Parts: sequence; structure tokens; C-alpha cells
Amino acid sequence: MAVVQHQILSLDFWQNTVSYEGKNFPSGTIGCDALNIPTALIKQITELCGSLNLFRGAMQLGMANAELFTSARESALQIVHKLKDIPPFSYLDEKQITAYIQKVFSNEYLENAMAYAKSLASGNLMNALDPQYQKALTLLRVVPVLAHLGYSLEQFQDTMLQFAESLNTAEQERSPSGYAASFGDFFSSNPSLSEEDGSWMSLTNASVQYVPAIQPGSDTPQLVKRMHYVSFVGMFRSDFFEGLCVGHAPKKCPICGRWFLTTNARHTKYCGNLAPGDKLHRTCRQIGNLQGRSQRELSDDHPIKQIYERRCNTINRYVKRGTLDADIAKRMKKLAKDKMLRALSNVSYAKGCYESEMEQESLLREVKQK
Repeated sequence: MAVVQHQILSLDFWQNTVSYEGKNFPSGTIGCDALNIPTALIKQITELCGSLNLFRGAMQLGMANAELFTSARESALQIVHKLKDIPPFSYLDEKQITAYIQKVFSNEYLENAMAYAKSLASGNLMNALDPQYQKALTLLRVVPVLAHLGYSLEQFQDTMLQFAESLNTAEQERSPSGYAASFGDFFSSNPSLSEEDGSWMSLTNASVQYVPAIQPGSDTPQLVKRMHYVSFVGMFRSDFFEGLCVGHAPKKCPICGRWFLTTNARHTKYCGNLAPGDKLHRTCRQIGNLQGRSQRELSDDHPIKQIYERRCNTINRYVKRGTLDADIAKRMKKLAKDKMLRALSNVSYAKGCYESEMEQESLLREVKQK
């Protein structure tokens, strides 16, 4: 069995990983990377898409000409060049993609597309399905993907950045169940393409098949879920949600402002990328850790955790003295832990009523009310 050879718009999902173009990543990596595509770059891509859309419209009407075709090809090549160093597009082989664009945007493919359009216009639908029009069908698939890229990336970030921000500041735990709660709060339970609130982003236009495949870095075949998409944005969105299903989610680094993927429930605060402008070439995590022990995200003596630990110790002493019921004590400690996790991910709550809500009497009163 040969090693998996991915198509450009397909992903293999296995357990908590995704395989793309011969590379393995934690699920959610590709969708998270798409959040970091610069807005200015997306605007440049959108401008380049203009000539591709003109050619697309003319081709569908059977009115494409050499001038429109040449302009569309040049725009396609510029898009590839501008995205070559930008994840997740940087995972593609630029030379292979450039060669593919040049092949598809050739006179041979254009002539076949014009013959295909003429066949459809004549009403010979059966002839239009003839294998002789394979080049035309390829061109008709590739052009829309590129023509819609700028607009669809803009729409993706308009909605998914808001959702990522909600995950970043959510009170729920950073776990599959917590992400499910955030997802339900953000997206409509019955999304449709006509909605303007972005609920349609929860939909994914894809086909699914299950195949045995040898994953990158492995020697044995695994049964994987292979998904094929009609657009890059559909692929990014799908990987984003597949990541949430296994507990992977984006987190925004306060040092560099970029999104990075967390793969467990730990409240990791800083990413491991190089901090921008740091002459010593330190990572954001190194810079963050130098800001003082009180700001270290996972240190045992974090003030938020100290409040929780003190409260649990007090509860245990009350139980030993026989002045607090063991079942109520258990519920109080569970409530205290929930508040501690909320405070670690919600700065306003941590600086606000967290400490008062962790008082012994406050916890006892809340447990009895519930």
C-alpha cells in the first residue's frame, strides 16, 4: 500500500490528528492557522480574484477570450506566490501548485472548456458528460475555488474569529464538553445559508469516505476518514470543528496576538513562537514567564490557585471536625474548582467577584441553593 497522496482539497482524520499533503498535525491546526491570515493580505487576494471572476463568468457564457484567460492565469499565479509562506497554504508545495496552475490555465484546457460550453448550449447534455471534456471540467472546478478565495477567507474570519474569541474567554472548561457548550451558544441549532449571523459557518460542504491509508511517519495502514471539499474555506472550517471534537481549540497569545492551538484542558497562556521585536530571539512563552511569578500561567503558587487550595484545605478541616457534611463538602470543592477554572480563563471574573465567591459561607450558601 502506498503512502497517502492527498489531493489539494482533502484531509485524512484519524483519532486526534489530521493529515494534509503528507504532513501530520493535531486536528484543528489548519483551521487555527487560517485565523492568522493577515487582513491586508486577504484584501490583496480579493483584488486578484476580480480577473478570475470575470473569466469565470465569460467562460460559463461561452464568451471567454485570450485576454481574459491570460489575466486570470496571472492572477492565479500571483495568489499562489503571495500565499506560499502563509500557513496553512505554506503546507502545499509551491512548485507543484504553480506547475498545476500553468497546466490547467493552458490553451488546450480553454479550448476544451469552450467546446464543453458549446455542447451544453446545444442541449446535448449526454455529450457534455463525455470523458473528452475532462479538461473542461477540471478548469471549471479550479477557477471557482480561486475566484472565491478572497471573499470566502474574509467571510471565514468574520465569523470564526468571533467564535475563537468566545472560546478564548469562555467560562466553560477547555474540553470537548466545554467547547460543545460554547458552540451551542454561538451557532444556531438550525443554520441556513440565508442567515447573516454566520450560523451557516457551522455547515461543511464535503464528501466523506473511509479508506485504509498509511499516515506520514507510520509503517502500518490505519482506517481513516477522508474528507473532500469544494473550497479551502470549507476545509479550514471542517478541521476547526474536528479539532473541537477531540478537545483542541485556538488560544490567543497576549504577547504576539497570534492564535495557536491548545490540545488539552490546561490553560496555556502563551504560544511558543518567537516574540516579535525581541532582540534576544526569545519565545512568547519565555517572555511571559519573565513577567513575574504571579503571572505564570501554570505555576503552583498562582494567586488564583492559592485561593482554591486554601478553600479546599478549610473544607477538609471542617469535615474532620465533624462540622460539615461530607457530601456537601464534596459539592463545595467541585463548585470551587469550577470557579477556579473560570477565573484562570476569564480575567474580568478573576479580578472581580472570584475571591468573594470562594469564601466558605458563599460556597456553602450556593451549594444549598442548588
